[in-house]
Amino acid sequence: MIKYTLKCAAGHSFESWFANAEAFDGLKAAGHVSCALCGSVDVDKAIMAPRVSTARATEQAPANDDTGLSEPSSDVETALAQMREAVEKNATYVGGNFASEALAQHLGEQPDRPIWGEANREQAKQLIEDGVPVAPLPFVPSRKAN
Repeated sequence: MIKYTLKCAAGHSFESWFANAEAFDGLKAAGHVSCALCGSVDVDKAIMAPRVSTARATEQAPANDDTGLSEPSSDVETALAQMREAVEKNATYVGGNFASEALAQHLGEQPDRPIWGEANREQAKQLIEDGVPVAPLPFVPSRKAN
């Protein structure tokens, strides 16, 4: 496994683990490496310093939340982080079942509850045509964020 510091075209920095250098290259070429904050697939490896640990450095190291994300550097990034936190706290993630779950709620086949998940372009278009109120989120699920 290898850990890379990555940076998107918008300047967001984050870290991600890959099986090896070839895995990163293959995933990037296929468009599967995206910014954890804005979703951009225009992501490159950032300059990294080697990480050398010693017993003393480990004892003095500050606690890390292990998200691998840099602190938000603008009001927009702060708002996006707050939006992500609110969605993840208050809605149920239904993954790839989003289209069927949203339609079932719209038709009254399931009780209304806040949900979020994933839908492809065709599914989203069909939901909108069926009158289901949906909106895209400006981030990817944490489970899929590199």
